[in-house]
Amino acid sequence: MRAPKQLFDRRRFLQSAASAGALLLAPTFVPSSALGRDGHVAPSERIVMGGLGIGSRGGYDLGIFLEQPEVQFVAVADVRAERRNAVKQMVDARYGNADCQTYWDMFDMLARDDIDACLIATGDRWHTQASIVTARAGKDMYCEKPCSLSIAESRALADNIARYGRVYQAGTQRRNIANFILAIELAHSGRLGQLHTVHANTLDPATKKVWLDPQPEPAPDVVNWERWLGPVPWRPYNESYVQGAWRGYYDFHGGGILEWGAHTVDLCQWANQADATAPVEYEPEGATNVVARYANGVKLVMRDKGWLGLGTCAVRFEGDEGWVETGDSGRIEMHPASLRADKRIFDVAGTTPTAHILEFLRCVKSRRMPAGNAAVACQSHIACHAAYIAWQLGRKVQFDPARDEFIGDAEANRMRCRALREPWHA
Repeated sequence: MRAPKQLFDRRRFLQSAASAGALLLAPTFVPSSALGRDGHVAPSERIVMGGLGIGSRGGYDLGIFLEQPEVQFVAVADVRAERRNAVKQMVDARYGNADCQTYWDMFDMLARDDIDACLIATGDRWHTQASIVTARAGKDMYCEKPCSLSIAESRALADNIARYGRVYQAGTQRRNIANFILAIELAHSGRLGQLHTVHANTLDPATKKVWLDPQPEPAPDVVNWERWLGPVPWRPYNESYVQGAWRGYYDFHGGGILEWGAHTVDLCQWANQADATAPVEYEPEGATNVVARYANGVKLVMRDKGWLGLGTCAVRFEGDEGWVETGDSGRIEMHPASLRADKRIFDVAGTTPTAHILEFLRCVKSRRMPAGNAAVACQSHIACHAAYIAWQLGRKVQFDPARDEFIGDAEANRMRCRALREPWHA
């Protein structure tokens, strides 16, 4: 029970009033950043972010996020102490404080109510699982590619992002890079004539066969190896895996078709206006290529050789009246020459994701779907996974994109998902 309120005598009242008046009349200095002035974004308008598994590629993305005035990066979760401490130093140096919090367990970070969105840049094996738990925690996310390691994971990702109403941007930044957009515009405009073939620059699908020698496992507070592995089959620790040598091993990686196909097959899907579907037939051709066919008759060629030298992750779109090819150099080749008329030609090397990241931030605020949304990424990844299955089997397969099933092919259907360790089921 509260004590009775004491009554002030007149003198005490006047003294108190005078003190209060002095406080009210005294100059008050409020930083312009707190008011949203001088180019600063008011705290109420900032997007508060955390990071999951920020390594070399993630660090590049993080640098771009930190440059944006509407972003406030507050936390990082990583099973490697070295990595999470490096990210903290990077964030704290940017803001001039020591406020960035570190976590080894992503669930502790995701439990924070103040975080709006996450940058996910773990190894490939974690992308789907981390995205789904982030969505369930009520956060939006920018996730590096590939988005999934199987057909089943692709569908689970899209379904969960839709179910929880989150904004998802896959790291397929070429959807927001000028020379690729111009090539898409030519395919859509009819200036190539009737589109009949789209080509995607992919890599050799073969994976490594010889595992690294076991090494003593570090203490969990240095590298939590159990959590690093997460959903993939267990195997003995080797430091090289956590330093990046996991690439190329099937358990950890999606193979060469997916490595670049996450970008280039994705662009071919867009060029064919097939973002809501996938090819219906896949057949290996030669040692490394796969040729697919869409229901509308357009052919998709996934190949690693025979390009014009316009840079990595090249694409080529062919119609019955012309063709266009471009890649990461920023250069564009097209035929006939008349296609260049009244068109801006971009010669900007590099594939910075800045525009892609800015689109994500706009969509976090507007709640609109970005270019690399989960539904679009799901379909292009399914196309890559189906092509890889055909290559592994060494034969043609028929696919029903409406059901995510191979038609009359039990062997291929068994390969639509991967075995996941408990409790990491998408």
